Amino acid sequence: MSIAAKATEQLDFDAVVVGAGVAGLYQLIKLRELGLRVRTFEAASAVGGTWYWNRYPGARFDSESWTYGYSFSKELMEEWDWTEHFAPQPETERYLNFVADKFDLRRDIQFNTTVTAAHYRDDSNSWDLILHDGTHVTTRFLITAIGILSAPTMPNIPGTDAFEGQSCHTHNWPKGGVDYAGKRVAIIGTGATAVQTIQEVAKTVGHLTIFQRTPNWCAPLNNGKISKDEMDSIRARYPEILARCKETAGCYVHSVDPRKTLETPPDERNAFWEKLYASPGFGIWQGNFSDMLSDRAANAAASEFIANKIRQRVKDPVTAEKLIPKNHGFGTRRVPLETHYYEVYNQPNVELVDVNETPIERITRGGIQTTQQEYAFDIIIYATGFDAISGAFDRMDIQGVGGVRLKDAWANGPQTYLGVFVEGFPNLFMTMGPHAGLGNYTRTAEYSVEFVSGVVEYAKEKGLKRVETTADGVREWTDFVLGLGEDLLMNEVPSWMTGVNRNVEGKQVPRIMRYSGGHPAYRRHCDAIASAGYPLLAQA
Repeated sequence: MSIAAKATEQLDFDAVVVGAGVAGLYQLIKLRELGLRVRTFEAASAVGGTWYWNRYPGARFDSESWTYGYSFSKELMEEWDWTEHFAPQPETERYLNFVADKFDLRRDIQFNTTVTAAHYRDDSNSWDLILHDGTHVTTRFLITAIGILSAPTMPNIPGTDAFEGQSCHTHNWPKGGVDYAGKRVAIIGTGATAVQTIQEVAKTVGHLTIFQRTPNWCAPLNNGKISKDEMDSIRARYPEILARCKETAGCYVHSVDPRKTLETPPDERNAFWEKLYASPGFGIWQGNFSDMLSDRAANAAASEFIANKIRQRVKDPVTAEKLIPKNHGFGTRRVPLETHYYEVYNQPNVELVDVNETPIERITRGGIQTTQQEYAFDIIIYATGFDAISGAFDRMDIQGVGGVRLKDAWANGPQTYLGVFVEGFPNLFMTMGPHAGLGNYTRTAEYSVEFVSGVVEYAKEKGLKRVETTADGVREWTDFVLGLGEDLLMNEVPSWMTGVNRNVEGKQVPRIMRYSGGHPAYRRHCDAIASAGYPLLAQA
């Protein structure tokens, strides 16, 4: 990183945070602790980020709620009671509002405000932010907390504006809800969001038609209520729970089993999988055999186990086979967790349409036209996912030194140092950026925020006005991240985790978007750099 002298101009803020979700709220707290003049800009009308926007039916955690809450405040952990092991969206939104109130965060957050552009000014070592209403705001440091799943995408299907019924993307679900009881409803998509939506809508819908392009491997959530006594027990065990999360690769409570899949006797292997399948949460993904995500034969065996579960749960064998993925193995995409999802397809009022066999040609005034027929609907739900990880960055006009656009700099995939810094973009810090250690979101976001805050504190103590990574730092880290991910089956598979979105130009080829060495190793790497005084800083 290189350091330049400060211009005499008075800036509006020392630091600006973009986003008031899980990472953004904590980032605001940490910057306040440093005594900085800070402002957070949030596009929504309230805090919450993902948990503000995604109000679709069935939206909830797929990591244990008691591992998802913040850990920075013992008092906060003692005051908040979780009601379910995997909390629903309304509860999580209430939690984040509780945090905002407890720490009086709203006074430094400007809601209903979108940052449309951010241009670096070399003469003053500062950022000029342009808001949606044309207002300009200047800041020394710009910190993004924009989330990894915050840029929803609509499908490339002609006529989406032609439909005369009600329609929405799951990300933009109306606050007042959607009355789908007794209606003819279409859902386009069978990803994680669609799975949660489908299993809820199917309970009261008149007729449900599901349009599937790529089936996903799903496993039972096995959720349950948390009694007062159990919550008291969880609270007493928070130090143990948090320590456990710090030990595991994804910061979940589940640890990889050290055994090899095919070296384990078949009866023992199947008993182990049966236990995982009946257990809550991500154990069957995060706590499986050690070679399940790297050895093709091991992965094929695990996939066949899950495929047989689908065949057992779906009565019609033709439908069951359509729901079994053929182009990727179990766990090579993020595994959607479900509650009676497969049983939905046993209902007489539910139909599965494979768009590989009968593609959608267009959306019509009255419904959906495929190559085979036109379907009439009252409601169309687009569960078509996100331009993940880098998509929210692409939607802002971020320009660094010399007017270079971040989107152009990342045209061939993200290039970062530690998933935090980008060459040519001084004083820009990304929380939970590409090539960072991702996993159980709050657990990893807390660390990301703390690391960024450490850099800002270092700059403040040293009187630095410009913090910039070197080309060597970016090249070394990017090459390191790419090398770590080469042998993992999941990095070969098109998914949001590899930055693939067929509805976004230039994002059809899988790229390694995440640090794959496990979060404990990521923390050790970053901690060593911080302890050494950020050795890749070229200070002047």
